[in-house]
Amino acid sequence: MHIVVCIKQVPDSAQIRVHPVTNTIMRQGVPAIVNPYDLFALEEALRLKDRFGGRVTMLCMGPPQAEEALRKCISFGATDAILVTDRAFAGADTLATSYALAAAIRRIGQEQSVDLVFTGKQTIDGDTAQVGPGIAKRLGLNLLTYVSKVVEVDLDGRLLKVERRAEGGVQLLQTTLPSLITMLEGTNEMRFASLDDMLRAGRHAVRRWNKDDAGIEDLTKIGLKGSPTVVSKVFGPTPRSQKADLQVVADSTPNDVVLNLLGKLFTTHPQLEEELVERLSA
Repeated sequence: MHIVVCIKQVPDSAQIRVHPVTNTIMRQGVPAIVNPYDLFALEEALRLKDRFGGRVTMLCMGPPQAEEALRKCISFGATDAILVTDRAFAGADTLATSYALAAAIRRIGQEQSVDLVFTGKQTIDGDTAQVGPGIAKRLGLNLLTYVSKVVEVDLDGRLLKVERRAEGGVQLLQTTLPSLITMLEGTNEMRFASLDDMLRAGRHAVRRWNKDDAGIEDLTKIGLKGSPTVVSKVFGPTPRSQKADLQVVADSTPNDVVLNLLGKLFTTHPQLEEELVERLSA
């Protein structure tokens, strides 16, 4: 079994700041981490590797320093790692990113056929959830999004059965291999890296592919040229000046507290009382 796991190195969202003048994200001094949602995909891939054997190839498109994220994944037990890095990829949006990653996966498949592709449900910096489905569309893979559990994998019959989280319940889906799975958060717990794997990660030769190595055929579909999305402004939420209204309930009954709150609410928003009366009388 050969599994490809796509990851992204992202800035730690807990430490991101927005420049007060330019309204752009200040990345200086912000540590980079593996996108947390991608770790759920990696753990699921490693569990399948433990059951069926085979290989888990990590794939990341990013700057040279993203090699650190790939080495971290190697320390968890991944087999190989490929970093797709080239100045031609700079400024890529989700459309251009999915094109580049799909080309790289197609090139990986020439070395050994790919049975499954895993991604996280989305990244914490973009939150679009578009790259995984974009890769599946470009490669003609069966797409399974928001997967909460891989129920069964039949390599002989080339069948895959998963549970998918949906509104109002859980769907049990069956499809054929090869497929692409986007894993939901909270579906598993990332294992600890063993000492042997950590030492192996330090020695591992992460392969670096430029645009030619990744098999990019059309340069107009990568980087800024292949990115129709334009981010006009990035800004943080405006702090609210109004403070919360505290209610003391020690010497009041719940009924008195509710009436007091409704009185203040209707005083502040008189139209709300009219709408409420109209609805109740309808």
